[in-house]
Amino acid sequence: MDSHHKTDLCTLGIESTAHTFGIGVCRSGKILANASRTYSQKFGGMKPSDAADHHALAAEDVLCEALRHAGITMRDVGLIGYSKGPGLAPCLRIGRAVAVLCSSILNVPILPVHHSLAHIEIGRHTCGMEDPLVIYVSGGNTQLLILKKGRYSVLGETLDIGLGNAIDTLARSLGLEKAHGGEIERLARTGKYFELPYTVKGMDFAFSGLVTKCEQVSRDHSHEDIAHSFQETAFAMLCEAAERALMITHKKEILLCGGVAQNTRLQGMVAGMAEENGVRFGCPEPQYNRDNGAMIAYTAGYLYHKFGHKYPDTDCGILPRYRIEDSPA
Repeated sequence: MDSHHKTDLCTLGIESTAHTFGIGVCRSGKILANASRTYSQKFGGMKPSDAADHHALAAEDVLCEALRHAGITMRDVGLIGYSKGPGLAPCLRIGRAVAVLCSSILNVPILPVHHSLAHIEIGRHTCGMEDPLVIYVSGGNTQLLILKKGRYSVLGETLDIGLGNAIDTLARSLGLEKAHGGEIERLARTGKYFELPYTVKGMDFAFSGLVTKCEQVSRDHSHEDIAHSFQETAFAMLCEAAERALMITHKKEILLCGGVAQNTRLQGMVAGMAEENGVRFGCPEPQYNRDNGAMIAYTAGYLYHKFGHKYPDTDCGILPRYRIEDSPA
């Protein structure tokens, strides 16, 4: 993957799709910095406007931290990348505004980056993968993807909500103080399994019925048992669909990436499925699976090296419902 970067262009990448505001710095395929601040609150969900306010207040500190860690100044930056989407519009606007300001001051190119594509490219880079079947699991998106004719094609995806959002919804319904995937994973370690709805349709899957059933039986089972059963069922659904995709595509690599890919139980199940089928498994380290600026910086540099000023996406706006099939790769 390092062959993607044959110049010493220094790229600044800005991530702001949801609760995290991140800035990364990359030069010649090497990640120099990955700074971030994350909006959080006890109980309940995330209000997009509050997260956007957090990002606006955190932007200067995160930028200074990234530059300091990279050992550079703004004068060294030759390209600005930012998350165009998909994501929450108020949060996306903050990242774009910072990118446009930096680009204008420095008089350097600005490159819009598809958020999901950045997760994939940083995964391919750090795991040394060339042409994998991609299992992309995040808050709003859960998809099985392959690269085909310069763009990623969706082989299968969630028919309702993303796995990350399903997990967060479950955590909130259980009244957990820390209503996120990390807490569900912690509870699941000591839980026991009971049967839950299992929905796989070809290479597509659905999670909302699973969440609803967990809510209905919340008085009959412990939080640990519910978390364990939810994870085992949802992850098995994903593995079944991914294995079917593997049989059809004959890929020799599987890449698991995205925020939910930080879950060690999911990693273990996908790795086991990969081993059974004789294919190589890869998953980035946590700092590159969670939302981060380094993946935007790396991907912007890769795309700029590939397309230069002829990069097909010339609209430097935001696109909250940006489909990955619509992004050049």
